[in-house]
Amino acid sequence: MPRLKVSVIVPVHNTGKYVDECAPSLLGQSLPADEYEIIYVDDGSTDDTLARLEKLAASHRHVHVHTQPNSGWPGAPRNLGMKHAEGEYVQFVDHDDMLGPEALERLYEHATRNRADVVIGKMSSTMVRPRRLFRHTLDSCTIENDELMQSMSPHKMFRRAFVEQHGLRFPEGPWIMEDLAFVTAAYLKAERISVLADYPCYYWMKRDDGGNNTRHRFNPRHGFWPNLRTVIGQVKDGTDPSDDIDALQNRLLHRLYHVEILSRAREPEILREDPDEQRRRFTTAREVALEEFPPAVRRGLPAVSGLRAELLERDSFEGAFAFAEHVGGVTVRSTLGTPRWQDGCLVADIALELLRGDGEPLVLTERDGTWWLDPELLTGVPGAEDGWEVRDPFRAAYAEVVVKDRDREDWWYPEGDLEVRLQPVGEGRSLLRASGRLRLDPRRLAGGQRLGRGVYDVWAFVNLLGIDRMVRLTGQGVPSGPAASPALVDGGLCLPYWTTGRGQLALDMDQRLRGLGPDTAESAAANTGRGEPALPLPYIAAVPGAPARVKVTVSALKATAEVIPSPDGTTALLRLPARLKLPAGRHPVTLPKATAPVAYAVVRGGTLLRLEGPAYEAGAGRRILDTVADNPQVRRVRRRLPGSRQR
Repeated sequence: MPRLKVSVIVPVHNTGKYVDECAPSLLGQSLPADEYEIIYVDDGSTDDTLARLEKLAASHRHVHVHTQPNSGWPGAPRNLGMKHAEGEYVQFVDHDDMLGPEALERLYEHATRNRADVVIGKMSSTMVRPRRLFRHTLDSCTIENDELMQSMSPHKMFRRAFVEQHGLRFPEGPWIMEDLAFVTAAYLKAERISVLADYPCYYWMKRDDGGNNTRHRFNPRHGFWPNLRTVIGQVKDGTDPSDDIDALQNRLLHRLYHVEILSRAREPEILREDPDEQRRRFTTAREVALEEFPPAVRRGLPAVSGLRAELLERDSFEGAFAFAEHVGGVTVRSTLGTPRWQDGCLVADIALELLRGDGEPLVLTERDGTWWLDPELLTGVPGAEDGWEVRDPFRAAYAEVVVKDRDREDWWYPEGDLEVRLQPVGEGRSLLRASGRLRLDPRRLAGGQRLGRGVYDVWAFVNLLGIDRMVRLTGQGVPSGPAASPALVDGGLCLPYWTTGRGQLALDMDQRLRGLGPDTAESAAANTGRGEPALPLPYIAAVPGAPARVKVTVSALKATAEVIPSPDGTTALLRLPARLKLPAGRHPVTLPKATAPVAYAVVRGGTLLRLEGPAYEAGAGRRILDTVADNPQVRRVRRRLPGSRQR
């Protein structure tokens, strides 16, 4: 038996049907079954979970089941799984999530090629926003790459010898944030960390019963605050203190302060939860902030986050609540130019800026050579009556375009970045604007590969002044229908369009939902040039490459046509089979999901003579020749006519 490459560890408790939903993704891995094992650890289930697991193990030799009394949390089952693991690497999976079909094979190859202690596979999710960490695959990095702190879940691949060497274990019992404790320790100890971003490895799925809703993560009764202090202590023990806001320790603590501390002082939590309960959280968060976080962490926050921290540490709950109401109303305005095809890419100019709740631009005002936060954002905010200075308008500011696979919940990142600038708008006021060129290359957008069949919605993520928003990229007004010409891309068709209602830019690859439209008014001519009959489709952009096979209906006959790049490489040609079992005449050619003909096929004797555009009107001489096309005496004449089929 070959050495086991990977041990997949899955803690379960009263999982029920979710065992059967997750199991196929684990059993269907491209890695051979004798090269990995699946270790389920049942944490004292009281339903039929154990029976489901034993049935799986009975059918699959590489599935193992272990049991233990209920511990109340995933930490102890994961530790027991590691105790029994024999793989070179261990991969943690939750019982209600899934792996991509090639996840283990790709992660293991990436790990061994780079001799990595930890490998972070691209995560896709129905519950969280895209993470910049997964923009690019990284062969090697360390904790110095503080973007690692964007991924603190345990759903990663760890070298087992590395785990054993450093005695890494999950805290056991009802211990909230056990994942942060384990992953933080691993990051701090690892000599080499790899990121695999060009393949969706892990699908973090939302349960229909809400059982994994992250709103339930915060629970002070399970030791949230002491556990947070433990994780903070790990960071401090593993790094050097410094007053520099960009020092490693302060950058790592920034994530804990922003997510675990400031969440108690910002929307939606402070506006959503019971006020008495939220005041208690607010007070405790303030104590932890003052006792555990160096002042440099707060100084390194962007403007809006910095004011939240100031209000928190001043113990101004009313101020934080009022400020959250203002900031909660902030939206993003996107301005998108007319999309067009250029060098095989869909391109358009794009600009993004923040709007206040009243719909006016959120601005910075200049006083005595310094910038101040928009005073309208501070109206009625106790503790901010004198304004709030913005020391660095560009602190942590960025904006990027992201493309979401609607069917598979995958996020992809087009190449290129948007530039953030201060734009004067008069009277000592300026706004932060992110602008640049949207550039979508369907041939390389999916981790360097061609987009698969499906629908892809185009979004932007904006983080300006510490305000982060996802925004749909939309056309002017509320458009619907085509956004640009369809394009022939590597043997398939890409149809850019505006979604109905929202007017969001989307790409339909290979006619997943939308059909190729019948816009052939310009196709008045018959066959182009000499050779086999082919009709110009001037409304289709063509990227040089393989033809696209398209199902068509010719009268009542189903056939397969080809859409091919034209000789000049700018547009496309429609080509039908040379033989069609149809009576003589002029037959409408209809593309999938279209009602109007895209062309007419002129057929005689079961042979396609030519294709005509809907607007094409044959002259009288041509019509006469068509009627006698089978007469050998006129064939010589036909061959001399432009566009005639060569025999």
